[in-house]
Amino acid sequence: MGTGNYSHAAHEALLSGRVNVSTQQVFKQDKCHPLMNPKGVRLRESRDSADHPQSLSIVFALDVTGSMGEIPKLMATQQLPTFMKTLLDCQVRDPQLLFMAVGDAVSDNAPLQVGQFESTAELMDQWLTWSYLEGGGGSHGKESYELGLYFLAMHTEMDCMVKRHKRGYLFMTGDELPYPSLSKHVVETIIGDRLDDDLTCEEIIAEVQKTFIPFFIIPDQARAKYCERRWRDLLGDHVLCLDDPIDVCFVTAGAILLTEGRASNLNQLKDLLRSAGLSANRERAVIQSLTPLAEVIFN
Repeated sequence: MGTGNYSHAAHEALLSGRVNVSTQQVFKQDKCHPLMNPKGVRLRESRDSADHPQSLSIVFALDVTGSMGEIPKLMATQQLPTFMKTLLDCQVRDPQLLFMAVGDAVSDNAPLQVGQFESTAELMDQWLTWSYLEGGGGSHGKESYELGLYFLAMHTEMDCMVKRHKRGYLFMTGDELPYPSLSKHVVETIIGDRLDDDLTCEEIIAEVQKTFIPFFIIPDQARAKYCERRWRDLLGDHVLCLDDPIDVCFVTAGAILLTEGRASNLNQLKDLLRSAGLSANRERAVIQSLTPLAEVIFN
């Protein structure tokens, strides 16, 4: 997937009437959309084309449990065009986005939903808003993040990796811990793969890191107190703690710019994000969220 051209103006037009509408009016699904059901899916593909000869695969794996619905709504009503404009203005070529929705395999009806990699505003928006915001999740402090990571490790194929040995980007949002292991029975039930044994979370992350640069995005500092330590044990400096969920698109775009070498210091990154529309009142918080990653890259 991933054909067609991106238009920032078209994307803004899609979102223009949504700012003051309810979440239910934007996300209308009341169950997993059939085309986002991962059961039996062989591959989600991100391919080069004449329009996009240097495709770069980017996944947003969005926690859609009860405490995490704000980020999908922000992206679908305000933020996603800004993310795309920031990348394109900074010469990050041919981004192709896939949206995934993650819940809890223990308690939810739709613990995993998976869209397609897309290049146009209309199709990005389609898969994002086709996500079912189930609003569930368990009461045990864990969600099935490792199930989403497993799917991405085993059921994606991307020309950026196949042709250029360049990993895609993965941004997973959440405010809970992963399960320590992924049950082979859960994998068979939800995805259809038959495994010989359960997999540890560490094994799954090692596998997904072969084809993706994964980041875990925590929506605010209060929730970071609960889950940040465990995710840093798993991903190191690729844990990005926001000050407020509204910063999600500038922080994720900034992480790509840093990793792609588009900025050589934080002041240069700040200038790039300002040019893309970062407001003065959010600037300090966005840069603070990116500082630990920048320090590692610049040193």
